[in-house]
Amino acid sequence: MDNQILLKLYSLYQKELYLYSLCGDRYLAEDLLHETFLKALLALPDGHSNMRAWLYMVARNLFYNQQKKKLREILMDEQIYPLEEKTEEGLPEKIFEEEDRRMLYQAILRLDIKKREIIQMQYFGGMTQKEIAAVLHITLENVRVLAYRARKELKKYLEECRKEDSK
Repeated sequence: MDNQILLKLYSLYQKELYLYSLCGDRYLAEDLLHETFLKALLALPDGHSNMRAWLYMVARNLFYNQQKKKLREILMDEQIYPLEEKTEEGLPEKIFEEEDRRMLYQAILRLDIKKREIIQMQYFGGMTQKEIAAVLHITLENVRVLAYRARKELKKYLEECRKEDSK
């Protein structure tokens, strides 16, 4: 691809794709922005006409991959260092917290992809429902309904798990 075209695309879309509002971390946002252009341009299919949509799709995928990686790292850290404070009085609470986190993670994985994305963006990415609607190209009302249904499914699954655990 011609360097002039690349520079023009970068100047046109860098502000739009700057993912600061998604991830809340300026340095991470800059890394994601640069990686977006690199990956998008390396993998751009021949004859692709909507560059903006392609860049948004790549940026979104990179952001979600980063969020999943972060969540896995948090869970792995908890498994490796499950109880840093080894006090007798705080031990049961820490064990219950860790189990609750694992159950929530399993529940989130059970959601269909659209609901899972909304929950991840809203709670792990700190995005507003309006921002989510813009990224997913769906209406704000659709985001509200899907978020409500996702929370309802999560609650039901977690209640079922607790019932099974109490047996």
